[in-house]
Amino acid sequence: MRMAHYLACQSLPTYSSEFSRHDFTLPQLFACLVVKEQMKCTYRGAEALLRDAKPWCKGIGMRKAPDHNTLWRAAGYLLTRCRVNRLLDVMARWAATSRLLGLSSKPLAIDSTYYESHHVSRHYERRCRQSRTAGKVHKTGRSRTVRKLPKLAVAACTRSHLVLSMWTGTGMGSDHPHFQRLLLDAWSRVPHRRFKVVGDAGYDSEAHHEIARQDMGLRSIIPAEIGRRSQSGVPPSGRWRRRMKRMLATSDSRKRCGYTQRWQVETVNSMIKRNQGSALAGKTARSRKRDLALKVLTHNTMIL
Repeated sequence: MRMAHYLACQSLPTYSSEFSRHDFTLPQLFACLVVKEQMKCTYRGAEALLRDAKPWCKGIGMRKAPDHNTLWRAAGYLLTRCRVNRLLDVMARWAATSRLLGLSSKPLAIDSTYYESHHVSRHYERRCRQSRTAGKVHKTGRSRTVRKLPKLAVAACTRSHLVLSMWTGTGMGSDHPHFQRLLLDAWSRVPHRRFKVVGDAGYDSEAHHEIARQDMGLRSIIPAEIGRRSQSGVPPSGRWRRRMKRMLATSDSRKRCGYTQRWQVETVNSMIKRNQGSALAGKTARSRKRDLALKVLTHNTMIL
């Protein structure tokens, strides 16, 4: 909680307006939101927890615990894209100062994952699978559910598991569109800006290699698996995609070039889901995006 408060003091203003009541500062409210997410509480549960933990509140200079409605309004104000990026900038700067990034020895990995739009029990999932097998559930119900699934894509350091950039969205789809934004945000937060970036076949594109290698001076490693495979053994089109085909041909070459470190970003997604839950409490797409951003910020704060 103290770490989240100190972090917010470096990147957020003290108050949202000079005409506000000034009962709580924005860094104090952000610290309360991090505690709420870490303890897997609702807004009312976080209010009750903070009322019982008066030493926690005194540790960041609060005389009383904030109301659940105050926390909800603070989440809507603090977890916007601009302020989240400011917080990620400070986190990356701290990690670089402490030499936690480790991008000189291990690559940056990019991957995406999906979250549940609401809490679902394992028994309910099993019964749904049985019903689908028996033909009792139409495909329209499943497609409607898939269109509402929250999606999170992250670019994380494989050495420290720190997330440098993130993208949030709704619905299943290709990973291709958000590669450039993830890489650009992460690249701008690294001081030296010379490192490897690895991704799975979902990010395979000649244009992505050109952006990473020619525009940013990075070394991109992505398997050339998109498209129909040639039966006659013709290499894929594009200079860099042909090079990926040769470089990642064997398990030894994959390990030698550092592609096997890509699995660390899968570990990051697993850590977030295991520590903070895989289901979101938000009812709208905007609130779910805020929930995903808070999960990433809480994950980084726990690492720092």
